[in-house]
Order: sequence, then structure tokens, then C-alpha cells
Amino acid sequence: MKILHIVAGAPTGGAETFCLDAIKALHEQGVEQRVLCRPYEHLEEAFSARDIPFRPLTFNRFKKRGEQKIIRAAIDDYQPDMVHCWMRRAGSFMPANVDVPALGWFGGPYDLKNYKNCDYYMGVTRDIVAHIITETGAPERSFLVHTFGTLEKDEPVTRADFDIPEDAKTVLLLSRMHWKKGVDTLLEAALQIPDAYFMMAGNGPDLEKFKAMSKKMGLEDRVRFLGWRNDRAALLNIADVCVLPSRYEPFGTVIAESWFATVPLVATKADGARQYVTHGEDGLLSEIDDVDELATNLKAALHDEALRKTLIKNGSKTHNALFSKEVVTAELIKAYQHIIENGKVSEAA
Repeated sequence: MKILHIVAGAPTGGAETFCLDAIKALHEQGVEQRVLCRPYEHLEEAFSARDIPFRPLTFNRFKKRGEQKIIRAAIDDYQPDMVHCWMRRAGSFMPANVDVPALGWFGGPYDLKNYKNCDYYMGVTRDIVAHIITETGAPERSFLVHTFGTLEKDEPVTRADFDIPEDAKTVLLLSRMHWKKGVDTLLEAALQIPDAYFMMAGNGPDLEKFKAMSKKMGLEDRVRFLGWRNDRAALLNIADVCVLPSRYEPFGTVIAESWFATVPLVATKADGARQYVTHGEDGLLSEIDDVDELATNLKAALHDEALRKTLIKNGSKTHNALFSKEVVTAELIKAYQHIIENGKVSEAA
């Protein structure tokens, strides 16, 4: 099995993290791969360490025609069994009239116009796949493959590394710093939980805005903005609760990661959590933008030991059934095999 990946994401983000995790997991299973990606240092280091050939591309829309020629040449040279286009921009750069099938990956309910040269489609949630099927009318060419929450081991960190008392309650946010992630809602909820510290791991366009908001609210002594971190397992290891207060979230891999790490999850009823989290069983859900309900759920997850045990036990079960590295990698390879066996889709189809 020979796979050519086209990866055109941002330097950081949940979808980008899963893409890299998936390629590494496929490598462990002996899948032969090549990658066309933006020249991000962490990608180049990961691929070089595994002897996965890669070539940098800009995915600049003004260079699209030229870079499509490069992609076509890579296909002609490598002769892959299929091409996997990760996310919208990668799909939009897939050239037409190639001889191998192309798979377009959806981390959200994206517009199908970006995938016009893809033969097959893959979504990470039930709702996203339902969207794909509605738009394409092709359930036989649509696949559900979840992201996995299984994390590699990291160098350990301590609360003292972030100037947090060792006996303090801690809440961890793993998220881009963006309005749609509900970081402002979490800061407002933090005012109601004076005995807890909050670790905000992530970067994004609104980072400075949220830092200023935290200072204005008098939360500087209990809120730590950590920037983007690649040691998610280490951070979860020192957290009492993992929170996802998003306004918009097609899924949120952090949900599965918290279950894997046996850390109680508190989330909002954004699309991803609403589909997969059962309130009171494997997580606690609050209405979007409801500061009081979010604060109440966080306090319960921090202090109710019986509830914590229930959330951890059932979260592990959900992770193992749907979101483990082994399950997801097997489903991904199964989808690849189906695509390779069925090949290109004719224009008539």
C-alpha cells in the first residue's frame, strides 16, 4: 500500500495534529507513504525521523497552477495507490485527470466545491459524514473515521513549572485562542471558582485579547497562558479537569484525549461533544455561552469524587470503543483498502 498525502493545514491546530498523528500511526503499521506539505519545522522533523519522503509546497492560491503541476509530477513519479488530501485547501489543489483515486478529508461540514477532484470523502463525525452524503448522494464513497485520542508519552511537567501550587485544583484548556472556542466564557466562569487554577494551552488570533481580558478581570494570579504545546499528555497528567467551552466545534480531538488520559471532561453542547458525550456518564455538558452552568459543571468535576470516578471510567470505555489509536488506524487502513480496490470514479458516476 502506497499513499501520497497532501497536507495544507496551518502550523498548529487539532486537525493538523491528528493528520500528523495518523501519518505516524500508519508508518508504525508499515504503510509506505510520501508527503507534500507546507515547510513547517515540526513536520519536517517528524517525517525525517521516520524516513518518510516529503516535499514542501506553499499552497499559495496565486501559485496554484504551478503547484498542481508539482503534485501531478509527484503522482507520476511515486505511482501511489491513492492520494489522501487533508482538509479543504489540500482538496482544492488536487489536480484533475489523474490515474489514481483521491480521498478528501473533512474536519468540518466543508463546501464540496473544494473537493471536486476527489473521488472519495472521509469525515471525523457522524454529522459530518451525513453532510457529505447529503451533498454528494454517494454513501458508498463516504467514510466515517474518527480522530484518535491516544497520546504518546511526553517528558513530564509539574505544576511548579507553571507557578501553580502542587495542591491546587487545575483546569486545562487545549485550544486555539479564538472567539469560537469560548475562551472568554471560560474566563468568566473562572471568576466563580476561586480555588482553581486555569492552564490555557494554545495560540491564535485572539491570544492577546484574552490575556488582556484576564488581567482586567483580576485573574492573572490564577490563569496561565502557555502558548501552543505539543506535550498534551504531560499537561493532562497534571490537570484535574479538561474543559472544551467552544461555541463552534465539529468535534474536538481533546474530547477523546481527555478520555484516554483519564481526566474528567467538561464541554459545551457544540456539535462534536453533543454527538459523543453523554452528560453525567462520560462528561458534563453545558449550554453554549452559559457561564453559570459551565462554572457549576467545572466545580462538580473538580470536587465530586464519586462523579469524577464515573466520568473517568465511562470516558475510558468510550475512548477504547471509538477513539483508540488501534481502532482508528485499523478503520483508516480499511477505508484505504476499499478505495484502492474500487479505484477511480468515472465522470459519469
